Amino acid sequence: MSKYKIHPLLEKRWSPRAFSDKPVTEEDVNKIFTGASWAASARNEQPWKYVYGLKGTPGFDRLWECLLPGNQPWTKNAAVLFVALQRHTFESNGKTNKKAMHDVGLANAQLLLQAVSVDIYGHLMAGYDAGKAKETLRLNEDMSPVCMGALGYLGDANDLEEPFKSREREPRTRKPLEEFVTKL
Repeated sequence: MSKYKIHPLLEKRWSPRAFSDKPVTEEDVNKIFTGASWAASARNEQPWKYVYGLKGTPGFDRLWECLLPGNQPWTKNAAVLFVALQRHTFESNGKTNKKAMHDVGLANAQLLLQAVSVDIYGHLMAGYDAGKAKETLRLNEDMSPVCMGALGYLGDANDLEEPFKSREREPRTRKPLEEFVTKL
């Protein structure tokens, strides 16, 4: 897959759309979010918050309604939906935290790796209505959504509708290092 050997969790991580109907336990959800909690952050502020809903609950349905139509068909099968939020100011001094989104990204990366370590897969999405999410979650001005995510066990791509079925079967590719790494 890669020219250079990397950690197996990094190779295993991907963003599926096909999820099985197997539920994710509350215990595993807590482990996954604990993985996010250990991410590095500016001044150790940990400017992230997560709001989630389990499939079959009103919370899941409220979050699902925030998704754009392009993500709704396949996310209905996920076991968990969540919103990753960022706090815009430092709690310690009230000043703007210009690196908050970066830190949330680190937390999301660790969340995904923790999930895949127990065979739960995640798919992060930008295709959601941020205004609706803010309203649904009653966020104040210091908090805003960064992305939404779906979590679950792998399902069968044949159960997906098109165009999702085809996308699920496409080979995973990555740009070669020469395209994004430069030695000075």
